[in-house]
Amino acid sequence: MTLTTIILLVLALYLVQLFLQETSRFRFDVFAIVGNRDNPPTMSIIAARLDRAKNNMLEALPLFLTLALLALIKGGDTSQAVHGAAIFLLARVIYVPAYVSGIPMLRSVVWLAANAGLAVMALPLI
Repeated sequence: MTLTTIILLVLALYLVQLFLQETSRFRFDVFAIVGNRDNPPTMSIIAARLDRAKNNMLEALPLFLTLALLALIKGGDTSQAVHGAAIFLLARVIYVPAYVSGIPMLRSVVWLAANAGLAVMALPLI
């Protein structure tokens, strides 16, 4: 898999998280989702967790994209950046259900794994 493919998959994951967060907030009511959203309902526990997971992805996305683009601009062997990006992607895919599950410590361990992927991406840039 190429670094460009992983970048696109991470962006797709972010879009999925946006969709899940918004649709769960409105309890999958299509009419409420496509409405003007002037009076959003109170979020359920799951919707609130999906919202926080989405916000966390929003915080991590600039770091990931910066490291990925720097690796591409630098050129040469990007294999270590690809490995780090793959770790990041896999961990972020696992992060969403880990967060929603509410299992203590699971979310934090997966978050650390995603950040380890970012560190692997950063090392060849130093």
